[in-house]
Amino acid sequence: GQYLLKELLRMGVECVAVCDVYDVRRAQASQLAGGAEQYLDYRPILGRADVDAIVVATPDHWHAAITVDALKAGKDVYVEKPMVHYPKDGLAIVRAAREHKRIVQVGMQGRGLPQFLEAKRRYIDTGAIGKAGLARTWYTSNQGYIRTPPPGMERKPEGLDWERWLGPGPKVPWNPDIYFSPYKWLHYDGGMIMGIGIHVVDSARHWLGVKRPKSAVAGGGTYFHQDGRDTPDVVTFILDYPEGVTVTFEAECLTAPGIATSAGVELRGSGGVLWAERYVRDTGYEYRPNGKHSREPAFKGPGTGASAAPILKEWVDSLRSRARTSVNEEEGYYSSVACFMANQAFRTQSRVSWDARWNLPA
Repeated sequence: GQYLLKELLRMGVECVAVCDVYDVRRAQASQLAGGAEQYLDYRPILGRADVDAIVVATPDHWHAAITVDALKAGKDVYVEKPMVHYPKDGLAIVRAAREHKRIVQVGMQGRGLPQFLEAKRRYIDTGAIGKAGLARTWYTSNQGYIRTPPPGMERKPEGLDWERWLGPGPKVPWNPDIYFSPYKWLHYDGGMIMGIGIHVVDSARHWLGVKRPKSAVAGGGTYFHQDGRDTPDVVTFILDYPEGVTVTFEAECLTAPGIATSAGVELRGSGGVLWAERYVRDTGYEYRPNGKHSREPAFKGPGTGASAAPILKEWVDSLRSRARTSVNEEEGYYSSVACFMANQAFRTQSRVSWDARWNLPA
C-alpha cells in the first residue's frame, strides 16, 4: 500500500484519506500523504464527495468486498492482484463496474512492463512466433513466503483491530504469522498460486490472447517450511486452453532468500522461442528463431525490473479520459479464475474444468 501511495504521489495524485486496521501503519501512510485524514473503517471514505478513486491494497481476502462497495459508491478502483479468490466475487465486481460505469485497474504489473509489451509487439502481434503451443511460467525464490513476524509481536498491539483484519476470513485468535505473512495461508492470500502465480499467468494470457481455461491440474507439497502454513512451498500446475495451447507454472520458496527471485514467461511456438523476465534488467526479453518457419533474426532486449508505475499511470490517465484500462476487471477476472481452478486442483488433487456458471454475462 505504501509503495503504491508513493508512486501515485509522484504522479501528482492528491491523497485525502488513508485507511488501515493498524494505527501505526495508518499514521505512517498519513504522514507520507502529507497529513491525509485517517480512518479505521473504509466505508466513510466512500461517502466523501472529494474522493474520485480508491486504491485497494489490503490483504487479498478483503479485495472483493471493498472493490464492490467502492464501485457501487461511484468510485473508480485500483485493486491489487489477485482481484478475487472466487469466481462469484469476480462476477460481482464485473457487474458493479458495468452498472456504475467505473474504471477498474488490477495490479498485474506485467501488462505494463516494456519488456513484455515490446516482445509481444515484435514477435507475437507480427506472427513471427507462429503457432504457439506451450507457455512456461515461473515465479521462484519469493521472500514473501518465508517472512516471519518481528520480535515482540507475540501479543497483539493495542492499536491493531484483529477482528476487522480477519473480516470475511476464518475467525482465528491473534496470529502474528498470519498478519505479517498472509501469503502462506489459503484464505488470506491463496499461496503461491494465487499470490504470485497470477502475475505470470496473466502475462502469458496477455501474450496469447486467451481467456477461459478448459481445465487445470496441479501438484506439489509443503516439503521444507513446517511452520503451520496451509499452502505448498513447492507447486506446479497446468492449464489447458481451448485455443490449443498449454500454460504451465512452477514456484518454490525453498531457495529464498539466498537465490535471486525470478519470474517470467517462455513462449514456445513453430516460429521459435520468446522469453521475458520481470526482474532481470540487462536482458529483459529474448527471441530465438526457428529458422525453418521464421526469417526474424535472434534478438535480445533490455529489461526494467518489476514496477507498478506503468499501469498506475495508465489508470490515472483513464480516470480523466474514461478510457478502458488494459488490466481491467474482466482481465482480472479471467486470471483470478485460472488461479482459482489451479488452487482447487491442488487442494482436491483432481482435474478441475471450467464451469459454465463462471461465464461472464454478455
